[in-house]
Amino acid sequence: MEAAGLFAAGMSPPQVARKLRVSRKSAYVWHKAWRTAGAEALESKGPCGQRCRLSDAQVERLEAALNAGPAVWGWTEDQRWTLARVTVLVGRLFHVSYTPRGISYLLHRLGWSPQAPQRRVAERDEEAIATWIKETWPLVEQRRGTRRRGSASKTKQASR
Repeated sequence: MEAAGLFAAGMSPPQVARKLRVSRKSAYVWHKAWRTAGAEALESKGPCGQRCRLSDAQVERLEAALNAGPAVWGWTEDQRWTLARVTVLVGRLFHVSYTPRGISYLLHRLGWSPQAPQRRVAERDEEAIATWIKETWPLVEQRRGTRRRGSASKTKQASR
């Protein structure tokens, strides 16, 4: 809308582009729209792209289903929501097909973010790990500091 005011004041598209810090091409497109349809042509038409295929009530239902966890919906081997699983879930609940990329956009809009799973064995012994860190690791760390003159050369070692 600021561009419309500048055009009405007699500024050229290159001047408007410099003043508003946009490309000249954008300024010329705006100028053409302003000349043909006035300032109303420069009003925002809202967000672009496809509208969500799910209603607000369906989105709330999906979020509740996601919060319940994958085990409730039959995926018992682990507790991770994958894009493929959420795609199947949306198909089951609403009979709407999404691509995994579309599901990614939908989940992002809902505030869900991709997480990298921690790879840990099921038989992990936390007590043994804590003991090792407390008792063994300090001994290993002490051995690193042997004091000798070194050499910057990779091929010739320093004399002792």
